Formats: sequence, structure tokens, C-alpha cells
Amino acid sequence: MTGNVCVFAEQWRGQISEATYETLALGREVADKLGAPLTAILTGCNSRNLVRSLGVADSVVYVDHPLLAEILPQTCAAALVQLFLNTRPLALLVPLTNISLGIGTLVGARLGVPVINFCKDIQVAGGRLEARCVMYGGKIEATVGATGDPAVLGIWPGARPAEKGHIERAVPVTDAAVVLEDAEAIRLSKYIEPEAGDVDLTKQDVLVAVGRGIQDRGNLGLAEELAKALGGAVCGSRPVIDQGWLPLSRQIGKSGLTVRPKLYVALGISGAPEHVEGMKGADLIVAVNSDPHAPIFNVAHYGIVGDVLDTLPVLTSMVEARRAHVT
Repeated sequence: MTGNVCVFAEQWRGQISEATYETLALGREVADKLGAPLTAILTGCNSRNLVRSLGVADSVVYVDHPLLAEILPQTCAAALVQLFLNTRPLALLVPLTNISLGIGTLVGARLGVPVINFCKDIQVAGGRLEARCVMYGGKIEATVGATGDPAVLGIWPGARPAEKGHIERAVPVTDAAVVLEDAEAIRLSKYIEPEAGDVDLTKQDVLVAVGRGIQDRGNLGLAEELAKALGGAVCGSRPVIDQGWLPLSRQIGKSGLTVRPKLYVALGISGAPEHVEGMKGADLIVAVNSDPHAPIFNVAHYGIVGDVLDTLPVLTSMVEARRAHVT
């Protein structure tokens, strides 16, 4: 893998993650700009059947080990470090999800190489990698240059469309062996599945999402009235769920659901990357926020700067009037 651009392929419970395909799409662009091969690194146990879906890469390195059945940062990092001890790839791209977050940082620390996290984009300038990173919940973006190789870059979800990195084809596969200490391994005892919600938000054409700007649980009725007028359902960002105002099954974002409705109305939601990850695929995004600099306006197609509690009744009234006129 010397001189290659490498992408860590995250698999969980027998499936390659969407974030992996997004990272592969970006990795393909970076490799082409550098004139270097793109290699996907897949770790797992009896997971070789997943290799074919990594066809955007020029080759795949597959590491099979019982302790790699689960994606655990310490174990995966140990395997990657062993792979890189005798090779010097140009870069290692790692998708940043709840599962793989931390892998790249551990690899960089153990190899003594630079690590850049929360990358939305990577460009090549003068043969050097420059990453555009999000900071402070998306309120600041910074361009950071890699000063050595291999540079380890943590890729923020949404960097590229997943479909661009998902290509089914046969690619050359190299089997690699690693030595992992069983005594040091962390094991997962069980998975706790979320309870099924009363509404399947992933199948709704219209979603009305509320954030901290709704101020109080008692104001949820205003959002429910708008959702009823639009023929949709109410959902929320993590702070609203953490407050107990809505059940976990209604949470949108990195630690909740990913949805792609025809219309997504974001009410009092700042637009942190964790939330945007779950709703950025909506056909039409309308945002209402009192802060004109709120990050949510960067992804919204239409925005209203104003107090949610003042705006909601007006929106509902206008929608009801239009529907009455049409019928």
C-alpha cells in the first residue's frame, strides 16, 4: 500500500455503512488528483462477501480475525497500525460515525503521524492535502494542511453522495494477517434495539422538526398543528429528545434516524452537523430560526429569520387557507 490512498471500510452487523461509501467517493477524487491507487481496507470476521460492494477502489485489503467481527476503535486501530508498519500510504481516510469515531485518532497517535478530523472536503494543493474541517458544532470551518504522511483524515458524514462511492464489481483482494491480543479486547455483550415508534418517520413525505427554539414542551402543539395541516409528522433534534419532549423514535440525526422526505421544516434547530447528517437528503428544506447566522440556513432551500413561536401560527394559518382554497 506504499503510496496509496487508503479508506477504512466500516462494516457493522454484516453491512457496509453509508458513511463508508461517502468516504470512498471522496477518496476516489483524492487518489485521482494525486495520481495514486485507491485501496479499501476491510476488517471483519467472515466478511469477505462485502468486498464486491467496494468496487470504486482499485484494490481491497481484507483482514479476517474473530476480534474484528465488531468495529471497536482500539481493536481496529491495532490492526491498521500493523498494516502500516511496513508501508507508507499517502493518506488514510476514516469515516466518522458513532461506530468508527476514534479509530483514526488512535492510528495517528500510535504511528506518530498527523491526524485531521471532521473533514468535509479534501483538496490537493502543491502535492499536499488540505482538508476543510467543521468545528464547534459547524459554526466555524477551517482549512488545515497535512504536514506529513501518511496523513490520517476523519471524514464527516455527508462529504460526498454515498451512491458515488457504491460500485459493485470484482476488485483484486489481498488477505492480510494481524496479531491481536485477546486479553485486551473489548467485547459487546448485546445490542439494545430502539423501540418501534408509533410513526415510521422514514416513510413520511412531510416532517416538521423541532429544536430548542420551541422553548417548552407545551409549545409542541404548535408544531403538531402545522404537521397536521401539511399532512406530515412531528420529529425533533437530540436536545428535544434528551428533554423527554418527544420519544427516541422521533429523533433525527447522527444518533437517530436518517430521513429523506419531500419537505422538511426545521423549527428552532441550529443545524449542528449531527442533525444535518440525518436530514440533508430532503428534497426541500425550510428553516425557521431567530439567529440569522444559524448553520441550518447553509443547508436550507428557504429560510425565515424570526421567532419560531411567532412564525408557526402564521405558517399554519397560511397552509390551512391554501388547502381550503384548493379543495
